[in-house]
Amino acid sequence: MSNIIIIEFILYFIVMIAIGFYTSRTRMSHSIFLLGGKKLPGWALAFSERATGESAWLLLGFTGFVFTTGLSGIWVALGIAVGIIFAWLFLARKFMDETDKHGVLTLPDYLAVNYGEKANLIRWVASILIAGFFMFYVGAQLAGAGKLFFTSFNMNETVGIVLATIVVLGIAFFGGFISVVWTDMLQSIMMLITLCILPIVALIYVFTNDLSISQSLVTAGDSFNSWFGGATGFALGVLFFNNFSWFFGYLGGQPQLTARFMALKDKKEAKQARNVAIVWTILAYTGAFLIGLAAIAMYSQGTFSDVETILPHMILDLMPPWIAGLLLAGILAAIITTANSQLMVLTSSVSEDIIHKALGMRLTDSQLLRVSRITILISGIVGMIIALTSESLVYLIVSWAWAGVGCTLSPAILMTFFWKRYSSSGVIATIISGFVFTVLWISTPLDSIITSRFSTFFIAAFFGIVFSLMFPDKKKPERES
Repeated sequence: MSNIIIIEFILYFIVMIAIGFYTSRTRMSHSIFLLGGKKLPGWALAFSERATGESAWLLLGFTGFVFTTGLSGIWVALGIAVGIIFAWLFLARKFMDETDKHGVLTLPDYLAVNYGEKANLIRWVASILIAGFFMFYVGAQLAGAGKLFFTSFNMNETVGIVLATIVVLGIAFFGGFISVVWTDMLQSIMMLITLCILPIVALIYVFTNDLSISQSLVTAGDSFNSWFGGATGFALGVLFFNNFSWFFGYLGGQPQLTARFMALKDKKEAKQARNVAIVWTILAYTGAFLIGLAAIAMYSQGTFSDVETILPHMILDLMPPWIAGLLLAGILAAIITTANSQLMVLTSSVSEDIIHKALGMRLTDSQLLRVSRITILISGIVGMIIALTSESLVYLIVSWAWAGVGCTLSPAILMTFFWKRYSSSGVIATIISGFVFTVLWISTPLDSIITSRFSTFFIAAFFGIVFSLMFPDKKKPERES
């Protein structure tokens, strides 16, 4: 059985690296390497944004979360789906227009050019925030790959992590943003196939074997068959906000996602991309939630030492080998796409925001391109080391990074878009307070009461508002070259 799956995985690796190498033949400049030169179709960017946004978290983390919580896991899916739809409806075109207006390539640079009084300091603090959390984010994806290889082939997790690192580096190193988007597009389709086919097969298995999801929910635990986890009063509010709080990270603050908005070339492409992304989101999260519920009927609680391996176990139990290989490759696709995009964000922060803009180094386009590729290699290796040495769960690491980056930068972006009195001091206060309070919050028991994904957003917004009112800018800067 495993031989067929191994062959399919090898073919998958070859195809992904081949796409990366083929797209590297594009005439490269630094701007094309980082943002595609505004030449990519909207539908491809939408598939790429969705694949990047979900990662191993959706296929491994969320399905395992539903398995251990039951019906109340729906609020995580709803929070994320509402956040994604809001971003595409109200923020995507705004990002596209602002990118054209200012000629920027990164999220930190966009914030900086709007607040010229402290532009370089904004670049520094935003880049340090992104690099600090995204190193662990990349590590979480590679750790997810290790789990997949261990579950599928009983392969040593270290070998799986190293193999995934090689593929990730190969794709990003060769063709930059363009190769990442096109490989994302293919991998996004593979993810969607996995999340649409598997729940149908699993539900057929449940019903044909006289299993009952509703009865299994009752048996699994007291709170499993309640949409609110059996909580009432204050506890109900806590459960709702903790699960729904993923919403706040989608409000413009995830640079690996907003890069796709920034790369849109016109209104027609933006509308096309919006429609594709919304349909993808509804199908994917419905499928992932149903997979978690079907798993409750198929497996007893305590069956798995690691609940984040439920999806690959289910695929191997239900599918013939050749289909299982394709669906398992869909999980690997989620891991590869997100790790690639995070590496590109790290790279752009170093080469564009720090070296090119903040430090003002006079480098040629080819030299900046070389710096970007070196940064990709270094970041990928550091991420691999984190994956090899960390015992943290994929769900938790992604949750913390989501708070530290997304829920910190989202209020900064929203206030930049919609509040004229937001100042450069306010931007810096937003970013620093978000970073500090996320680290402090997750280091205390507070995070088990109210998630940092919720608290960070409002704490960062509060400090941004207060410092903007206390230290207003004298005038808005002109476009910065």
